Amino acid sequence: MKIGFSKSSLDQLEVPALAVFAFEEQPAVSGTVCHLPDETREQLEELRKSGELTGKLYETALLHRPAGLSARTLLVVGAGKESKFSGAVLRRLSGAAVRYLRGRGTHSLAWLLGPKTAGAEAVQTIVEGGILADYDADTYRSERKDEKRIDGFQLATGGVEPSEEARVAAERGRIVAEAQNFTRELVNEPSNRMTPAILAERAQEMAAQYGHEFQALGAEEIQTLKMGALWAVAQGSEQPPRLIVLRYTPLGAPALPVIGLVGKGITFDTGGISIKPAADMHEMKTDMAGGATMLGVMRAIAQLKPAVRVIAVIPAAENMPSGKAYRPGDVITSMSGKTIEVLNTDAEGRLALADAITYAKQQGATVLIDAATLTGAVTVALGNITTGVFGWNKDWVKRVLASAEEVGERMWELPVDDDYRDLYKSSIADMANTGGRYGGAITGAMFVGEFAGDTPWVHLDIAGTRWSNEEKPYLAKGPTGHPVRTLVHLLTHVEGQ
Repeated sequence: MKIGFSKSSLDQLEVPALAVFAFEEQPAVSGTVCHLPDETREQLEELRKSGELTGKLYETALLHRPAGLSARTLLVVGAGKESKFSGAVLRRLSGAAVRYLRGRGTHSLAWLLGPKTAGAEAVQTIVEGGILADYDADTYRSERKDEKRIDGFQLATGGVEPSEEARVAAERGRIVAEAQNFTRELVNEPSNRMTPAILAERAQEMAAQYGHEFQALGAEEIQTLKMGALWAVAQGSEQPPRLIVLRYTPLGAPALPVIGLVGKGITFDTGGISIKPAADMHEMKTDMAGGATMLGVMRAIAQLKPAVRVIAVIPAAENMPSGKAYRPGDVITSMSGKTIEVLNTDAEGRLALADAITYAKQQGATVLIDAATLTGAVTVALGNITTGVFGWNKDWVKRVLASAEEVGERMWELPVDDDYRDLYKSSIADMANTGGRYGGAITGAMFVGEFAGDTPWVHLDIAGTRWSNEEKPYLAKGPTGHPVRTLVHLLTHVEGQ
C-alpha cells in the first residue's frame, strides 16, 4: 500500500473515495464530517433523518456523488460516543474504512485529517490502521483477495501543507504496521511450510535485508551448548531444531541496557507424549507466534534505528510424539544447570524459553522480555482480548504496560509471588515443568522467570491474543501480530533516547 499526502482542497480532490468519521450524538456535524462543505453536510443530515447515518461505532454510510466534493464517493464511519474516543478507536476507524471500501472494489482512498487528527501521533495511528486492515490470511486460497487490495492511501489535509512531523509519523506508521503484518504472515504459515529450518531461513532473509547480524545454531550446536531443555522438546521430531539469534547494535548506542527479546518458536505442538485433543490441534501452527513477534520487532527497529542494543533469541522446534520423544517422568538438565522433572510434555514452551533466556544472558542481555503462547490458562483468565504480563522487575513491567497503553494493545499484569513456587516444586529435581491446573498462567510464567534470575525480566503470555477467530470491521480473521507495536514503542522509548 502506497502512503501519501494530498493537500488539494476538498472540492478538487479527485479520488474514488473520501473517508471521514462522525460521532454518535451528532453524526452529520461531528468528527471530521464537520470539515466538509455545507452542501455535503446537508446531504448527510438527510441521511441522519432517514436513519441511514447514526454514528454508531464502525457503522458505515456511503454517499455517491457527494455535493461539494470531487470524490466519487464519501464514506462516513461511525466513531461511537465522543467521550470514548481514543487513539485506539481512531486506528480501528481507519481500518474499518479500508476493509469496507476494499470489499466493494475500491483500490484507493483518501482519509480526511481534521485539526484534531492531523498531529504526528494521530497520523501514525491512521496509517497503521489502514495497512493492518489490508491484510488477509488467504495465502493458499486459489481465489485470493489480491484484486481487492488497497493500492493507495492518501492523507487529505484539505488544502494545508502537511508538516514534516506528520510525514515522519506516516512513515513510522508504515514501518510498524508492515512489521506487524510480517509477523502475521509468519504465524499464518502452515507447519509443513514453517519448520524450524524454514523459520530460520525467513529470519535470515529479513536480517540480510535490514542489516542485522544473524546466526542460527543447529542440533549439534544446541547439544554442545548443553541446552538440555530445548533439546528434550526437539528430540521427538524429524525436523531438527534451530536457535535463531539476531543482533542489532547501532553505532553510538549506550553500552547498557542490552535488551534480550526471547520468543517461543514452536512451529508445531502436538503436546508430545501428553498429546493434545485432535479438535483444535491445527491451531498449534501458531505456537511460534512469540518468535514471529520478535522477528517483526527486529524488522521495525532496523528501520526506525533506536539507540539501544538488542539481541533476539528464538528457540525453534517441533514438539512431536515418537520413539525418540521425551516422556512424562523424565528429568532433564537445562543449559543453566537447573534440573527439571517433566510432568507434562505439553508444557514444552517454558523448557525452550528456559535455555533461550540462559543463552541471551550469556550473550550479554541485561534486560529480558519474552513473548510466548505459553498457557491456555491465560486465555481462561483474560480471554482473547488481553495479554497477560508478568515480571519480577516492576519498573520494566510498568514500561511495557505504558507502551501497550500508548499503542492500543490491551495488557494486564498478573501476580508473581513466592507462594506460587510451591506449586511447581519437584521431589526429585530442582523444579517440575508444570504447577497443575490452578494458577497455570502464573506458575508457567514463574517457571520461565526462574531462568532470568536477578536480571530484569518481563513475560508476555500471548496465547489468547495472537489469533482472532472472528472477522472484525477493522481486522481480518486470523493472526493479529500482537504485541509487535508495544515492543517497538518500548524499544524506541528506552531512557536516554
